[in-house]
Amino acid sequence: MTVRRRAAALAITAVLSATAAAPAAVAAPSPPPSSPAALPPGLYGTADPTYDGVWRQSLAFLAQKIELVTPAAKSVDWLVGQQCDSGAFPSYRDASVPCDAKTVADTNATAAAVQALVELGGRGETVANAVSWLKSVQNEDGGWSYNPGGPSDANSTAVVIGALARAGVPVAEVTTEDGRTPYTALQTFALPCGGKDGGAFAYQPDKDGKLTANADATAAAVLGAMGKGMAAGNSNAVKDPTCVKGGDLTAEQSAQNGASYLAGALAGTGHLDLPPMPGAEDTAPQPDFGNTADAVVALAASGHKDKAAGAVAYLEKNAKTWAAAGGPAATAQLVLAAHATGNDARDFGGVDLVGQLNATGPAPAATAVPSPTATEQKPRDTTSDDGGLGVWWLVGIGLAFGAGIGFLLSGRRKNQQL
Repeated sequence: MTVRRRAAALAITAVLSATAAAPAAVAAPSPPPSSPAALPPGLYGTADPTYDGVWRQSLAFLAQKIELVTPAAKSVDWLVGQQCDSGAFPSYRDASVPCDAKTVADTNATAAAVQALVELGGRGETVANAVSWLKSVQNEDGGWSYNPGGPSDANSTAVVIGALARAGVPVAEVTTEDGRTPYTALQTFALPCGGKDGGAFAYQPDKDGKLTANADATAAAVLGAMGKGMAAGNSNAVKDPTCVKGGDLTAEQSAQNGASYLAGALAGTGHLDLPPMPGAEDTAPQPDFGNTADAVVALAASGHKDKAAGAVAYLEKNAKTWAAAGGPAATAQLVLAAHATGNDARDFGGVDLVGQLNATGPAPAATAVPSPTATEQKPRDTTSDDGGLGVWWLVGIGLAFGAGIGFLLSGRRKNQQL
């Protein structure tokens, strides 16, 4: 599990269980705001955005677009303004200060921003520059690290694959000098079938080269191995996922192996667990709602929505408490899980997830009510005072259909930030 996802999950668990834990930290890309009042007006959420500002904004946009919600222009402008001249996005920065050598570039934030901006449309130069930067920091093994210069990991490689694919880049042609592709890099994190946790993906090998199953990485890798981004939804049903043995598997076969692992992991309780933090007094595992939501999306995208039914029921049961505690990224994850499995995101366990997500940022430019179940749904103007059409009503329709309403969301497995 990445630091960002781990930190967010622990924060949410602390809210739900009234226990506190101090997650590890990574280098801050820029000084955080001193108080919620100092947050930029276009940013979603009120929590410190240091480690997840761009990520949670991007997830919010992706979830809104699949529900035919057009975010406010100032929110989109904020996201675009986070980009550095290099094309990279940091996790978060003070945009009034130019990027410099101390600005920590983030492949995950960049990839998430690319996917969100592609869905919104109209930001071709921003997307192209970000894609160019992502290509420039590809590792020799064909994959990507969280921050450029580090060893590749499954989560980062998967979310970058999704960004490249959504931007129209032939992923298999993004090769290193010795011909390694992002897919071959991703497959190096897959545990072989036949052993414990066979089919799962590891985040990274340990210092001895051993791979340990990681549900977070597996959910991300299933989508990445299929060449899908976080706007990937339900696929046609296929036979039950099984773990296929072999040393020369296709990326699709590796994805199905990962789906097999996720289906088994969810079969018991209907949810995945967070391991306890080292030194924590309470060593009992806590439910990992974020990874569970991501696993639901991965199973639906790989053709196994039926295997996610129990997890969906569990998420519905806990949606009200968890989404409110987790902020925009957590709410967005549930929207994506609901949409990918054909459930109503505006009545998910009795919670209007779309309304809740919209309330975490500036009022949307346009929205559709209720959840879109047919293409005839049209956005309702939320900005015109005189009851007329309004320019954003027209823009909303164009963006919704231009971006492709059929695309659903999957998670980067990165995780979720507050």
